[in-house]
Amino acid sequence: MAFTRDDQGTMQRTASNNPAMTPTAPSQIASRSDVPVNRRRRSSSHTTSLSRRITSGDPAGEGLLPIITGKSSEEEEASSSNKGPIPTKSKYEVGWRRVVRNFSPSWFSVTMGTGICSLLLITIPWKATWLYWLSVVFFVLNSILFSLALLLSVLRYTLYPEIWTVMLQDPTMSLFLGTFPMGFATIVESWIFLCCPYWGYWSVWVAWIAWMLDVVIAVAVTVSLPFLLMSQRDKHGLERITAAQLLPIAATIVASGTGSEVAELLSSPDHAFGTILASYVLWGLATPLSMTVLVMYYQRLMLHKLPPREVIVSSFLPIGPLGMGGYTIMYLGKVSRIVFPEVELFHDLPIAGDIVYVLGVFIGLIMWGFGLCWLIFAVATIYTSRPFGFNMGWWGFTFPLGVYAISTMTFGVEFPSMFFRVFGTILSVAVILLWCVVVTGTARGAWNGELFYAVCLKNLPAKTTKGDGKLEANVADEEKVQPR
Repeated sequence: MAFTRDDQGTMQRTASNNPAMTPTAPSQIASRSDVPVNRRRRSSSHTTSLSRRITSGDPAGEGLLPIITGKSSEEEEASSSNKGPIPTKSKYEVGWRRVVRNFSPSWFSVTMGTGICSLLLITIPWKATWLYWLSVVFFVLNSILFSLALLLSVLRYTLYPEIWTVMLQDPTMSLFLGTFPMGFATIVESWIFLCCPYWGYWSVWVAWIAWMLDVVIAVAVTVSLPFLLMSQRDKHGLERITAAQLLPIAATIVASGTGSEVAELLSSPDHAFGTILASYVLWGLATPLSMTVLVMYYQRLMLHKLPPREVIVSSFLPIGPLGMGGYTIMYLGKVSRIVFPEVELFHDLPIAGDIVYVLGVFIGLIMWGFGLCWLIFAVATIYTSRPFGFNMGWWGFTFPLGVYAISTMTFGVEFPSMFFRVFGTILSVAVILLWCVVVTGTARGAWNGELFYAVCLKNLPAKTTKGDGKLEANVADEEKVQPR
């Protein structure tokens, strides 16, 4: 049946009266010149014959069902001839290249969650041999995971250096750079508690040097990332603020807590005193800044309500700086109580170390109480927002709650208090169970490739300019891989 202007006008008038219909180009209407006359008359009397089309070749009709079904073999052949070329994938979108390109810094949260499980098993007040060896297993697993993540990250930014720039410019993905020093700090802490007591003083030197390296990276992340967010031209509303803003800040708080543990093992009072002073400075650099972010986050929750379900697990992140900050200031006071008299600090005030210790305990207790408030908020948020799909953000269940559990059990030892011991142990068991759930989902998502997706790659330039001023295709489009 030939397509006439009268038919086209009829279709346009019909579509204008019915928003559900979309006018179709004449080239997309299946027509046959050999259709019998009586069949053409029957089809012309039916209004749907005017909207017979091939939806696969019509971008405007994407997602709509075809109105007429049961096409003949000639119509099927005509439909297949109108289809576009078979979609192709770049070689950078399949295989190991896809994994490397999409390996974002958020994967270091896996090492944070695994490392905190090792530390929890060490800290549980009721000691047992099987707990020690289970902690060793988590320590070894964490070291392997961190090494693998570091290798993939080095490959990512070495083979594709342009990703580093777009990652830093991404206001969300760049925040996860803070997970790198925190994941490394968990390895250093496990080394301190599991290896240093048995491997000699050389292992203490290894821990001290590793701590210095962690401090440099953590401070660089804490200072640089907030400034990069401040200096961006794009303005973001308050509703876009999430608790992930705490990640680069928490890295320095964790480094401060690691320094207090290293200082306790150093045989030289001068070295220990310098480490304590540096740790106090680190604590003062990051803890007040984290409180500032908490104020903004609280205001965001009050004005714009709960965050989206995709990032709902981030409601647990405020517990991290509060739990680790309270543990750090308390542990620093504990070590200062020993070191200050040895270096004769405030020699005319022998109880200076005791004063610092008491202040640290009560400041830590105040921070623990503030963290308990955010813990209740987080649990209530998760309860009211369920269900929500699995993503890498689920690792936010483990580390913040883990450091809060360590702080709780440490209070139980220092006071002493059976309540804090039992409550901290319950939290520890909950974290390990959560780790089992999250690691299962992560392994499944990594195996099928669903979790290897970096949003910042969308900001990569599609074209690059050659020396003669001409545009050439991006490297991702140079070689295509036909789907099998």
